Amino acid sequence: MQLTQQIAKHFREIISGGNWTCTNMKDVTNDITWQQATTQIQNFNTIATLVYHTNYYVSAVLKVFAGETLNAKDELSFNHPPIHNQNDWKAMLNRCWQEAEQFANYIEQLPENQLWVYLSEEKYGNYYRNLHGIIEHMHYHLGQIVILKKIIQNQYTPECDFQF
Repeated sequence: MQLTQQIAKHFREIISGGNWTCTNMKDVTNDITWQQATTQIQNFNTIATLVYHTNYYVSAVLKVFAGETLNAKDELSFNHPPIHNQNDWKAMLNRCWQEAEQFANYIEQLPENQLWVYLSEEKYGNYYRNLHGIIEHMHYHLGQIVILKKIIQNQYTPECDFQF
């Protein structure tokens, strides 16, 4: 398996499962209602905000893959469209899953030497760094989503039966 295919696989695993953390975005968000997704706990970001935030960078790099310039601002990465009902919440999730699959497909198609090329500008680092950064970023916020979900649903269920 080529390195780009391995990176795409690693990215898909944070979305759909099979990674070392034994958790993934789809499974964790599957049973979250729109009310839970938009519940504010103290001054923490909501689950919906964190989901949007993690996908914001996927969307931005997808545009770079499509030939556009990188146009993303951290301060905008938390500004998701309003969620007024379950359809709005499911639409946000579906967009995330669709863009995630497009993203993984682009990664698979990258020539391996492209990994060492700067993403847009030198200050952003190379593709390799950015792709892994997006995966790390998603794991980081997925942990927050899991904690918020447990607080909101006030329950604990073991999530990992992964064995080496």
